[in-house]
Amino acid sequence: MYADRKGWPLEEAVVRLRHSKVHAEDGERCETGQTRMDQLDREITLVGPLDEDQRARLLEIANRCPVHRSLNTDVRITTELSDDAVVRTTGA
Repeated sequence: MYADRKGWPLEEAVVRLRHSKVHAEDGERCETGQTRMDQLDREITLVGPLDEDQRARLLEIANRCPVHRSLNTDVRITTELSDDAVVRTTGA
């Protein structure tokens, strides 16, 4: 969206994620008994004739997006089953 708004020649953005559990390195997590933590490794490929300044700015924007910000903090996930949700299956 940002590249479109700026009129930059971004043809495609590809993001690859890898999830792993790693040993906590900071003392705070170790004190609470959490010795392992989630790690997401992200690889971003920007396709198109962008200059280095444009590429750097798009990386800055990617690091400030709402999804990145929420994953960069402790996240609480709540789930509820809605009464309106109906699952239908068809027989073969």
